[in-house]
Amino acid sequence: MTVIFRNARMTDVEKMASLINGYADQNLMLPRTIPFMYQRIREYTIIEKDGKIIGVGALHVLWKDLAEICSLAIHPDHVGGGLGRDLVDRLTLECRELKIEKIFTLTYQPGFFKKCGFIEIEKEKLPQKVWTECINCPLFPNCNEVALIKELE
Repeated sequence: MTVIFRNARMTDVEKMASLINGYADQNLMLPRTIPFMYQRIREYTIIEKDGKIIGVGALHVLWKDLAEICSLAIHPDHVGGGLGRDLVDRLTLECRELKIEKIFTLTYQPGFFKKCGFIEIEKEKLPQKVWTECINCPLFPNCNEVALIKELE
């Protein structure tokens, strides 16, 4: 019954995609394809309980001073127990260890990230490098995600 946080493995990808895309089907987050997740497997952290994936999140480094938290999803049976915040804290610590100064997210759930210490900003204030993935998004160019950022010490 112990909850563990660990790096994702190739064998996790289909379960990770199922969790993420279950929320995407409800328009609560953006979908991720299995090939995309295989290509970025090293960015993902898994939360596991009793051998089952109950959470996932990724840290995508964009530049020497900027990284993004993306694809953060907690299984509906485990929402509200602090696991999402613990995962954000873990990804933030990873940023600090890499000496990255700022971490941001684009999300449909801004309230959650505000509780984690992020502040809302205008998307246009993010560097252009952030928008390279947007071309492949099904909502492009009519994105209604909210941008939030956190300065790290």
